[in-house]
Amino acid sequence: MSDKKPVLKVHMLGGLSLSYDETPIAFRKNTATKAMKLLQILLYTKETGIARTDLLDALYGREDLADMSNNLRVTSHRLKKILGDAGFPEYDYILIKHGIYHWNSPMEVWVDALEFDKIMEQANQEREQEKRMELLEEACSLYKGEFLPGLSGEDWVLIASVQYKRKYMEALQELCEYKKQQREYERVLELCNAAVEMYPFDEWQAVKIDILMAMNRYKEAIEVYEDTAKLYFEELGISPSERMMEQFKDMSEKISYKPQVITEIKSGLKEEEERDGAFYCSLPSFRDSYRLVSRIIERNGQSVYLMLVSITDGKGHPLENKKRLSALSEELYDTIMHSLRRGDSFTQYSPSQFLILLVGTSKENCQMIFERIARYYSREHKTWSQYLEYYVSSVADVEKNNSKISLK
Repeated sequence: MSDKKPVLKVHMLGGLSLSYDETPIAFRKNTATKAMKLLQILLYTKETGIARTDLLDALYGREDLADMSNNLRVTSHRLKKILGDAGFPEYDYILIKHGIYHWNSPMEVWVDALEFDKIMEQANQEREQEKRMELLEEACSLYKGEFLPGLSGEDWVLIASVQYKRKYMEALQELCEYKKQQREYERVLELCNAAVEMYPFDEWQAVKIDILMAMNRYKEAIEVYEDTAKLYFEELGISPSERMMEQFKDMSEKISYKPQVITEIKSGLKEEEERDGAFYCSLPSFRDSYRLVSRIIERNGQSVYLMLVSITDGKGHPLENKKRLSALSEELYDTIMHSLRRGDSFTQYSPSQFLILLVGTSKENCQMIFERIARYYSREHKTWSQYLEYYVSSVADVEKNNSKISLK
């Protein structure tokens, strides 16, 4: 007879789901109710607990309530009832000790996000490469998508979600490189397929194409390219990256597919380091580029526009939460890089603002460009577009001081 005790398993990566002794737990309540939010917070902080002030801020920080403490007592009572209705054993699941709220239960609790953190920490401390790769592979297999997507509008969830995605992407990149060196091509394809399913616009298709080409499966590689090109055009209105276009040319040459695209000037005049998307430069370098462009257009009359994209609190006011601003800013950097042409350049003007230099476009197209940026920015979190605002001005108006933007 087995002495193994039942475990409460909690999945937060890719969506919330709970199971007890391998049996799924169904809740009648929406996961966005205050009681269900409290449950998720307590489970996520089960190792350390959460201070009462932090808990009140997480639950009611955006609301103007006269007595948040009373609301927390009511919410706690509702949670206990929800747990009872869901079939949990009768128990005092909320333990308060020295102002710290703890999850307290008679059963062992396993949380995928916390397990992911634990494995990544072990991998970062591991010096033996093969063992490190095993740990990274285990972590990648745990990651099933965005952290608690049902609560993506919450500050603490947004920050954690960005961090988990970054860790996953870094682990997957390293793991794929290692597996590729070991010629474990099929496993790399499996890993990339999972990433593409979760993040179809993060260009893991390019890694798939590399692997398929290494396996001499050029026709499959071309299918991946064409499917990706169609997806990007239909959903975002942009073309695939330069890297993927170069891959396509290489594939075409190898199987004599569309030979007319092969007659290209070779790599002698290319940048030493290939970069996809718009060109990012420091603010001083951006100023130099701007000044050069402003001189050029004096002669040829070409239309050039400056666009200022700002991150707000969703109501047009500056975002004051520094951690949240950092997470949103990091995502906006990646968005601009992916949404614009290689001929466009941009810089970070302030912690909450990015400047973009758009050459050879019209004022009408500038609105379309911002809409493309907003669409890409909110591809995983539909509400994120509300945090963006933009202002656009021709370089000619900037030079005449007829603009809100100044680069003097």
